[in-house]
Amino acid sequence: MSDQIAARLKEMGISLPEAAAPAANYVPYVISGNLLYISGQLPLENGKIITGHLGKAVDVATGQRAAELCAINILAQAKSALGDLSRIKRVIKLNGFVASTPDFVEQHLVINGASNLIAGVLGEAGKHARAAVGMAALPMNAAVEIDAIVEIA
Repeated sequence: MSDQIAARLKEMGISLPEAAAPAANYVPYVISGNLLYISGQLPLENGKIITGHLGKAVDVATGQRAAELCAINILAQAKSALGDLSRIKRVIKLNGFVASTPDFVEQHLVINGASNLIAGVLGEAGKHARAAVGMAALPMNAAVEIDAIVEIA
């Protein structure tokens, strides 16, 4: 991992966890040409998932923390796939899914947690396109799930 990325992670108080193993019949990432596709990551920290629905039992600040955890787990998967985060040329797109009630309309604010973290860690290479959509439910009752498409060197 480049010294600059490592320094940013340290400055942000982030220690990347071991990349999570898949919970079903899929692989955690696929490399095709110069693209790295990272499967959906849940807001997992210390063996616990942030669960519930935004607009009901989960507030926006907790949803943003869940999105940050998803982003941290995306970076952990990228490190597992690439060996070194400095191989990331550009995060192309994040797809953010937010478990939310039908009247909750701040999915974009929730997914900002991930967007801000990725851009903060990777700088220009972390600026990305994205989607932020509401879902009726997510696996394991997760509050947020995010996947990523990354251009690599």
